[in-house]
Amino acid sequence: MIKSNFDDIIENEHEALSVEIRCITPPTEEQLEKLKRFFMAEYNSDDIDFIIKKDPSVVGGFNIFVGDENYDWSTLGRIRQLRKSFQSLKKEYDPLQIVSLLKEDIENFELHAGHQQVGFVLSVGDGIAVIGGLQEVEYGEIVLFDCGVKGMVQDIRADGTNGVILFGDDSEIYEGSRVVRTQRTAGIPLSNRILGRIIDPLGSPVDGGPEIGAKEYFPIERSAPGIIDRKSVDRPMETGILAIDSMFPIGRGQRELIIGDRQTGKTTIATDTIINQKEKNVVCVYVAIGQKASSIAKVVSTLKKYGAMDYTVVVSSPASDPASLQYIAPYAGCAVAEYFMYRGRDVLIIYDDLSKHAVAYRTLSLLLERSPGREAYPGDVFYLHSRLLERSAQLSEELGGGSMTALPIVETLAGDVSAYIPTNIISITDGQIFLETEQFFAGQRPAINVGLSVSRVGGSAQTDVMKKSVGTTRLDLAQYREMQSFSQFGGDLDKGTARQLKYGAGLMQLLRQSNNSPMSLHRQVITLICAQAKLFVDIPPKEIKAAQLELLDHFEQHNRSICLRIEHHKTYSERLKNDIVETARAFLAEHK
Repeated sequence: MIKSNFDDIIENEHEALSVEIRCITPPTEEQLEKLKRFFMAEYNSDDIDFIIKKDPSVVGGFNIFVGDENYDWSTLGRIRQLRKSFQSLKKEYDPLQIVSLLKEDIENFELHAGHQQVGFVLSVGDGIAVIGGLQEVEYGEIVLFDCGVKGMVQDIRADGTNGVILFGDDSEIYEGSRVVRTQRTAGIPLSNRILGRIIDPLGSPVDGGPEIGAKEYFPIERSAPGIIDRKSVDRPMETGILAIDSMFPIGRGQRELIIGDRQTGKTTIATDTIINQKEKNVVCVYVAIGQKASSIAKVVSTLKKYGAMDYTVVVSSPASDPASLQYIAPYAGCAVAEYFMYRGRDVLIIYDDLSKHAVAYRTLSLLLERSPGREAYPGDVFYLHSRLLERSAQLSEELGGGSMTALPIVETLAGDVSAYIPTNIISITDGQIFLETEQFFAGQRPAINVGLSVSRVGGSAQTDVMKKSVGTTRLDLAQYREMQSFSQFGGDLDKGTARQLKYGAGLMQLLRQSNNSPMSLHRQVITLICAQAKLFVDIPPKEIKAAQLELLDHFEQHNRSICLRIEHHKTYSERLKNDIVETARAFLAEHK
């Protein structure tokens, strides 16, 4: 029986080097002498002990093992190498050319006489394989099984065995199957041609289009930029959603969590933000983790409808994917975003959602027999998301000045933000947008809870005109929510309180937005200035939204200069405010 550890074979310099030769026809004396000289030079050993075993599977030649090193000079090994050389035949080739290409590959084939580390499968099941024999394999390294399935080492154990998560069907992997090191960490092939495509976490297209054909291999795990490599977040990443851009501004390079119960509009905020980046030179990456395939198709359909797929990459790992692919999906998406960020581009990445990502990692960890902790999650689940989200940054000018803005999505149960995964991610991110179920079902879309939502970057990422147009909107809404709860008990209200309630109800109406209809900067600013001037107070609540849209259309058709002043200069002035208020007051008076 072959030993798996080279250190066990040569315990000291006086012990013979054990070399196992598997073959059908034993080597001749001349062949043994050549092999002896080769291994004496290779392993710096003067004493070679050959162990010859008959193995019909070799077919011809020799399959030689020295510890966990394998020199596959057998007929079967030649066939394996020849099969790998055929991988150059892409499916888009003309079928008539296949025969000539095969002949060319066979004529130019050269046997690789080097060695590789080989291990063996000890057990397999549920997308997990336990392997032995690869003593030098590293955590996170990709290994390749005989059947072509790839796996990633996720567990290095004291007994010399390793736990591997599989990126494919394990039906062709069985106990005793060969597995070899690739000496590469997980990565995906990338180029500019990936824009507009839908790929899986391994970088293969799943949209029915041609191969991407990228030659650059980008690792999915990478250290986050250091403090010296970053600069302050000071440019806005406009979502086009009035409630967010005005009260919870997001900066380029920020990490803003979108959190709320199921079916409260979290994905809609993400897709609206992507749509709003049209013609703003921003690359968008949407990572779907554990979603229904129909839900992913719906998002892609929406992005195509509004012309957003031209600058978007979708990394898809639906619920039908194994937990291993769902686990690496956000890291693959982050690698795509980094590819563009380190080339000086601004990138927006959506992780939809990290709750399902944590569940996939918990599944893998339990199958790898790691000790469960709180809510059965392993102890390193915080590190799981921190090493992902810390990679978002605004890079310094020396590194090109690119940025990656992350909008992770987390699903809560019954609004419980104190659960394990939500509290973890809240502590990692730079703020959160909390979507409230009660508001959502009351018709308030987006259903943002002003009290629980926050942006820790704040006004630093706002334009001057937006910052000064907001005024006391957030404070007014907080007072309205408080007054509203007391007014439900009945009783007479004084005129001041009644007017404040009416004003607050009007603000809530103004903040409502339809799906996939992001607002431009000038429409947001005009709305906010008019709201602060209380121009909508005397309009019945049910008519406020219609009046707002008519007013904005009037500005764009008859007062285009004001709109252009806001978009181009982005600065606030009393003259701008007065021009907007006077124009709006005259229009609303005419259309009462």
